[in-house]
Amino acid sequence: MARQAPRRRRAPTIVDAESRPPPLAGLHLATRSQLDLFGKPSPSDDGGGKAAPAKRPPARGPRAPAPRGADGPPAPGPERPAPAGASAQAKGTAPMAREPATQQGPKVYGVGELARRIKGTLEAEFGEVLVRGEISNLRQPGSGHLYFSLKDDAGSLRAVLFRGQARLLRFRPENGQEVVARGRIGFYEASGDAQIVCSWLDPVGAGALALAFEQRKAKLQAEGLFDEARKRPLPFLPRRVGVVTSPTGAAIHDFVRILHRRFPRIEVLIAPARVQGAGAAEEIAAGVERLGARGDCDLVVVTRGGGSIEDLWAFNEEVVARAIAACPAPVVSAVGHEVDVTIADFVADVRAPTPSGAAELIAPVERELRAALAVARSRLHRATVGGLEARRARAHRLLARLGDPSRRIADERLSLDGRRQRACEAIRARLRDEGRALVGRQEALRRSNPVAKLQIQSRRLARLSERLRHAGRAIAPRRRETLRLLARELRSPRERILGEARRLGSLRDRLDGATSRTLREKRSRLEERAAELRALSPLRVLARGYSIAFAASGAVLYRADDAKPGDRLHLELRDGALEVEVKGRAAPRKPSAGADAEGDGAEPAAIDPRAGGR
Repeated sequence: MARQAPRRRRAPTIVDAESRPPPLAGLHLATRSQLDLFGKPSPSDDGGGKAAPAKRPPARGPRAPAPRGADGPPAPGPERPAPAGASAQAKGTAPMAREPATQQGPKVYGVGELARRIKGTLEAEFGEVLVRGEISNLRQPGSGHLYFSLKDDAGSLRAVLFRGQARLLRFRPENGQEVVARGRIGFYEASGDAQIVCSWLDPVGAGALALAFEQRKAKLQAEGLFDEARKRPLPFLPRRVGVVTSPTGAAIHDFVRILHRRFPRIEVLIAPARVQGAGAAEEIAAGVERLGARGDCDLVVVTRGGGSIEDLWAFNEEVVARAIAACPAPVVSAVGHEVDVTIADFVADVRAPTPSGAAELIAPVERELRAALAVARSRLHRATVGGLEARRARAHRLLARLGDPSRRIADERLSLDGRRQRACEAIRARLRDEGRALVGRQEALRRSNPVAKLQIQSRRLARLSERLRHAGRAIAPRRRETLRLLARELRSPRERILGEARRLGSLRDRLDGATSRTLREKRSRLEERAAELRALSPLRVLARGYSIAFAASGAVLYRADDAKPGDRLHLELRDGALEVEVKGRAAPRKPSAGADAEGDGAEPAAIDPRAGGR
């Protein structure tokens, strides 16, 4: 069901932040940059006509106390001329002024008490306000309320639009959209947040109606209501036309006058409906549905005269668009003038620029139609006469080629007698063949007499019974011998158990022998690998009196040139390690005669730490 148009409201005055507010009680264009801690607009001039930047108090904490005199009470300062609208501000700020200090100190407020005083001050100071800002953080839960924030370059303010007011909007609010919100300032004591409770939203820039038009157009287009594939052609000459419009408007009179001037025999059935104002969209949709349900209207016309976008808005409602799309008869939209475009124009099967244009599209001119029909009748008569003459001449030619028909009949009679004789002979031959086949089938039937078949099967059954008795007498002794052997085996299970025990002992002996051989082979291979590992171990080399030298960086020294005088080296020996300092190069020293035979002639460089170093 389409939303009803909201009642006209008195347009509020929008006041710019730099100008003086008009003398309207409780009506301001407020932004976040103009609100102090308690939500009151900050003064924008100093009383002398000069604009001064408003000093904003701290975001949190109480308002700074007034300067005091020597004895404690506030020192009187020079009076400043009150700017326009200051009386309203003074009224709101008076309850929140810090009481002068007494001997007991300043008054301490409870959180709830201060929150209540802030709420009272805000709601008493501000009546209905207008706030301009950009929508952000928009969300709509299942309750249908709209929660969002209004922000500008200087601040942000929370806002809410309840479901009842949200349904009356002609556009769909979106994030990033700049709007002017009408509402009242509210303060939520539980969380300490201030917000504006909106009663209406108007978009900035494009009007609300234009924005609503584009949003609704995009929605219906996405649903496929504008597709050319669903458009239906108009009938060539409708017998009855249904019209949904106001019966007192000029559009219906122009439509009927031009329609009957072109073709007077077309019937017009009018479904009266309001074409503007509250409830007009529902009446238009109901009229389209009634005319479509009748079934005797060849097409339906939705029309009205020109007007503003507000006057034509009923034809932009979704309920009208869906009624036109669901109408079983083709629909012509003729709303306003040629420059006026509505949603109904996109959904209808044909759009006419004006109501008069719709009449011209629907009905041809009767005189022109009769003239065209007369021309077509004349052409048809000439073509028919010419065709008959051509066929008559062809019949004469065929008759001349045919000759005397009695001779042709005699020839056909002789041919027919010959065919009759051949047919009789063929029938007699077929009867003889069928007689012989019948005799053969009778003989076969006699041979397949059920009584004879039963006698044959009885004799065969007797032979089989005799064979079965002989076979039974031969098989019975063998079965008895088999049963006797099985009984003997079952009577002596002890011998079987002893045999299986002997077999199990043999398998155990074989397993023990295989296990012993495998262990000896594995132990022998392990000893060989251990001997090889001990032979390659660097510890064996160190045990023969050699050492490994490491530089301070941890690298192994292979040549004497790698160490310089003064370097500190780390020597790995057989039973420990030494830290030594290089004094200089020394003559090489050969191993003594009592050294191990395996180390004779070996040089320190032959010890490669990469083959098993530290």
